Amino acid sequence: MNKFGIKPPRRKVKKHWCTVSTSHHNYANLIKDLEITQPHQVWSSDLSYIKFQGKFWYLATIEDLTTKQVLAAQVGKQHNAQLVFTTLKQALKLNIPQFFHSDQGTEFMAQICTDYLEKYGVKISVSDAGAPWQNGYQESFFGRFKEEFGDFNRFDHIGELIEEIYSQVRYYNFERRHTAFKISPTNYAASKFSDYCLHKRGA
Repeated sequence: MNKFGIKPPRRKVKKHWCTVSTSHHNYANLIKDLEITQPHQVWSSDLSYIKFQGKFWYLATIEDLTTKQVLAAQVGKQHNAQLVFTTLKQALKLNIPQFFHSDQGTEFMAQICTDYLEKYGVKISVSDAGAPWQNGYQESFFGRFKEEFGDFNRFDHIGELIEEIYSQVRYYNFERRHTAFKISPTNYAASKFSDYCLHKRGA
């Protein structure tokens, strides 16, 4: 690259927030000083928007903060509690985390979501008010995901776009080299935690 004067693209800092915070809850940031060392110790979740053919769609993801694997991903027309709830149900089929961390968005603080988590004994953690960087794990994922995905409008139909989004998530989990690990998140999990399996509950 140096020989031919080629420079790598530099990511521009973009905000991908699409949640509205609420103060009507009793949850706090439980992971601020927590040493995160094991799979399913802390899951982090967020929502981001996708603009396709002049309309907004929304991607919800849940990430394991130890292995960096995206355990669940759902695309919906609205950034609401139902989208979060559907994503939670998908992830909880795999395992049960000790902590579930998000921002203070109304979607995450909705009773349908908090009750579902507490039913499984999950401790709910939220970023402090006015501190979105405390959930920067997902913000970083969305930034790289969108940059590498390319133009959403290259597809003719929404079904094609959604299929490719899920394909890209799978690529991220199983093939893409994570910057911190130098291997894919799934390979890292398999090599670091011998009894860990993405697709087996209770691993």
